[in-house]
Amino acid sequence: MSKPFIAVLAALAAISMIVAGCGGGDDSSSDSSSVTKAQFIKQADEICEKGNEENEAEFEEFAEDQGLSEGEEPTKAQQDEAITEIVAPGVRKQIEEIDALPVPEGDEKQIEAIVLSVEEGVVEIETNPDTLSAGISPLAEGSKLAKDYGLKACGEE
Repeated sequence: MSKPFIAVLAALAAISMIVAGCGGGDDSSSDSSSVTKAQFIKQADEICEKGNEENEAEFEEFAEDQGLSEGEEPTKAQQDEAITEIVAPGVRKQIEEIDALPVPEGDEKQIEAIVLSVEEGVVEIETNPDTLSAGISPLAEGSKLAKDYGLKACGEE
């Protein structure tokens, strides 16, 4: 694969990492007060790490399926396909998993802000995959919020 395509895939994989900082838990979780911030971060980061590994494997499979070899530049269509078929669904999956986690008491608004920011970014990716191919991250704000909250594997960019 060409270095530019590897860079695009790496950027796409990094984008998918952002999402794991986006959990909000739901109102049906009655034991949110029993979860500490450290426990939430650990669980969310585990979801991110697992999701990132899955996305990396999907990117490799995608490149192989597309017949992309070292030195070969992917087409715009191939880049858009990778974004819409790997990145966006991967980010959505991580959001759902993290959103199911109980949230530490008092942190609901912070987590909700992360979730909303990332969800908006995913919608932008789905409707305009060109933003990622152009090197613009619609998930940058969600990533910043996740890092500010203390997530490590989640929110990487």
